[in-house]
Amino acid sequence: MKLHTKIGLGLLLGALAGSLANLFVGDAAWALWLTDNVATPVGQIFLRLLLMTVVPLVFSSLTVAAGGFGDLGKLGRVGGRTLALFVISTAMSAGIGLTLVNVLQPGAGIDDTVRQELFDTYSTRARDLAAPAQSPFGIQTFVRIVPNNPVQAAASMDMLGVIFFSLLFGAALTMIRKDQADPVLAFLRGVNEALLMIIGLAMRLAPYGVFALIFAVTARFGWHLLRELSLYVGVVLLGLLVHAAVGISGIVALLGGMPPHRFWWKIRGVVVTAFSTSSSNATLPTSIATAEQQLGIPAHVASFVLPLGATMNMNGTALYEGVTVLFIAQVFGIELSLGQQLVVLVLAVLTAVGAAGVPGGSLPLLMVVLGTVGVPPEGIAIVLGVDRLLDMSRTSLNVCGDLGVAVAVARAERVWGLPPVRTEGSTVE
Repeated sequence: MKLHTKIGLGLLLGALAGSLANLFVGDAAWALWLTDNVATPVGQIFLRLLLMTVVPLVFSSLTVAAGGFGDLGKLGRVGGRTLALFVISTAMSAGIGLTLVNVLQPGAGIDDTVRQELFDTYSTRARDLAAPAQSPFGIQTFVRIVPNNPVQAAASMDMLGVIFFSLLFGAALTMIRKDQADPVLAFLRGVNEALLMIIGLAMRLAPYGVFALIFAVTARFGWHLLRELSLYVGVVLLGLLVHAAVGISGIVALLGGMPPHRFWWKIRGVVVTAFSTSSSNATLPTSIATAEQQLGIPAHVASFVLPLGATMNMNGTALYEGVTVLFIAQVFGIELSLGQQLVVLVLAVLTAVGAAGVPGGSLPLLMVVLGTVGVPPEGIAIVLGVDRLLDMSRTSLNVCGDLGVAVAVARAERVWGLPPVRTEGSTVE
């Protein structure tokens, strides 16, 4: 049985077992103990095994990719094309979400009793999120991309800072003598290969880790909240599906020259990993391996585009933020003008870039967007009960968007004459 099949089976069995436990056992002390002391720790250990490789993997892969281009001109062209596609794809996704929420009006029919029940249940968590949300979002957000201390940035998982330093370091290697740069690049390639070996070992535990992660979520919350917020959840999921079918598939077909059905079939393992971990960062190692071995993307392109995408290209997050802001506004009876909705669109794109690529990383920034357009930030308590499911779903779209852009950039790279780098087991057709 292939690994992605085992992971998918673990996902389904975990969801089934957790749902049955929630339905028949509920809040029994032994069931809560099992969730807190067995399932959650097992899932977190698997997640940490993947996350511990992210910072060194991003540094080594981005530095090697940037240094491997050979000159700043090629690096600039690839970087410019990549960032342009990130912005276009993310804005398209946010636009789809805003259109759907305006047409379907999921917040208009929420009963006052249900709203109050959700507030009472999740208001404490909403207050906990409010503290980091108060940090101002503006020009200082972009200033902080340049780290004072790259080691501190790595230790605090400040991925934008790590990415900036990695790209700058790689660019510097293209500007020094070849005999000085080559040993550094060779060392980092060795580091990269060792990290991929660690990731391969960790992924052998993936079916069990995925089972534990999903079991812990469904056993604790069950599915009753889906009934109360079904239209809101449906709008978010519909928007994600529309962007996958139209936006990402369009980029893959028109700019990447690859049939969309082939693209989606080859990345199915990545989708399952992203859905189960709810983390773009934790999925990054699997994304890079899939890009090179399944999609046949040159290694220097995959190692450049995908680490950037895991932090900056948050298609699903932008769509989710746009839908959620308008949904909460509708619940409170606040009508947002076209101008305010355009502000929501821009902020959804910008804050999606700043969202941490870990479970729930977008929630504090979402509260900033709510406050900016005059919607009470504490209203986020209404949706916190179903956020885990939506987090899993939007993370899946995030990583799929990264791979779609990588396909498009890879095609352009061949036009520019850079030879594709085949990895062992590559399935280039």
